[in-house]
Amino acid sequence: MLDASQGPGSSGLRERKKARTRASLREHALRLFREQGYQATTVEQIAAAAEVSASTFFRYFPTKEDVVLQDDMDTRMVAALEAQPPELGPVAAARAAAQQVFGSYTGADIDVIRETTNLTMTVPEIRARALDEFARTITVVAEAVAKRAGRSADDLAVRTIAGAIIGVIMAITLPWEGWSDQTSFEDTFSRIDGALALLEAGLPL
Repeated sequence: MLDASQGPGSSGLRERKKARTRASLREHALRLFREQGYQATTVEQIAAAAEVSASTFFRYFPTKEDVVLQDDMDTRMVAALEAQPPELGPVAAARAAAQQVFGSYTGADIDVIRETTNLTMTVPEIRARALDEFARTITVVAEAVAKRAGRSADDLAVRTIAGAIIGVIMAITLPWEGWSDQTSFEDTFSRIDGALALLEAGLPL
């Protein structure tokens, strides 16, 4: 007899459970950072608050810094990118995906982004780790672009396009100090769209 945990829907259930655990770890981490400061908060405290072990924490986040840096933006972006019509070029598809993702953010989402952005700007350990996160994001985008193009993720053109897309977004969002309220976020997202449109047009100057 087939165990219920091995049924057709078990994979989806596992993924939802993983997503809940990941979200719980991040939620409790940010709460503890607010209450007692980043440096004073340990991985063990975060894990205990989420009712998991420290080893479980590290299955979801390689470092304490990553609990701040790794949100679901790249997951949303990849899903939106894969949903774009195949006839769209990679930059046009990324632009449409970015519009969809940014349009899906709620006020609560933006509050979290603002909080994690502030931590990234003010905590040296997180700021240093951010470079690794940018590199990871380029790889994630490259994999999505490669899938659309039927090429390898390490193809020169694929890596270049992925790097250009992330570079454009970074050029608009850095420095982050201007992200102070809802209006500035909306303006930033509008500028990102405009910048991706320039990239799509071949960067005319």
